Amino acid sequence: MYKLIASDMDETFLDGHHQIPPANLPALKRLRELGVLFVPSSGRGYLSIMDNFEDIDPALMEGTYVISYNGGSINRFGDPEPIFSHNLDHDLADKLWKFGRERGLSMHAYTPDGRILVQDMTESESRYLASLRRIEKVDLPDLSSVPVVSKMIYMSMDFDWLHEFGVNVIDHMLDGRATITYSSGRYLEVNPIGCDKGEGLRKLAEILGVDIADTIAFGDSANDREMIAAAGLGVGVANVTDDVRPVCDLVLDTTGPDGALPELVERVVEPQHR
Repeated sequence: MYKLIASDMDETFLDGHHQIPPANLPALKRLRELGVLFVPSSGRGYLSIMDNFEDIDPALMEGTYVISYNGGSINRFGDPEPIFSHNLDHDLADKLWKFGRERGLSMHAYTPDGRILVQDMTESESRYLASLRRIEKVDLPDLSSVPVVSKMIYMSMDFDWLHEFGVNVIDHMLDGRATITYSSGRYLEVNPIGCDKGEGLRKLAEILGVDIADTIAFGDSANDREMIAAAGLGVGVANVTDDVRPVCDLVLDTTGPDGALPELVERVVEPQHR
């Protein structure tokens, strides 16, 4: 019987404005009634994820957890002090930042306190991030003023070019100290070595004493791949990307922005409790 659902946020649990679709709220309530933990899992930081839940009944999330920074951090919901965290090698982060700045690339540096420092923000990126808090537009020559970096991002609307850039350039700069994934059709993400959402899910299941076979992972893009593969049941929303679709055990008929959680509850969770 499934005991835990780890869900990606953007493009899976949230709509295009980084808001929770109204259809998902009754589904959250039903999961509470069934005793199934709903665990947000995102590439964003804990505080940024918490912003998405500030207007809902806190009872819907009581006693659950948050996986942030693509598995680099785990928090109890409502507690900003992580029970597990892992950050990027700072020398590597600084090297990647200076490399991107020299080439005029749009970049993000994420910090443990939830800030998103954005260099060379494009108009498209400004619109996409408009509904998120903790965004700071910066002009930094390096990251010497940022003591700890949780992860980094390069942004381009040319996703094919971004993949080639990752494989042919960035991967060779990492020296085994970090890994690459992709998300939201615009991001190349650089995460600490050994950090991905799959590892985050396994770590949380271990902490809670939950068999990984009793977990569901719910996502849409490449940074969800390991989580979908690790879970007892890997589920993609209807807008799941083509590279992740083959990893899914089930693909829903509903897109994330339209509110896909009710379909997941009705098709998978409810039948186990009849």
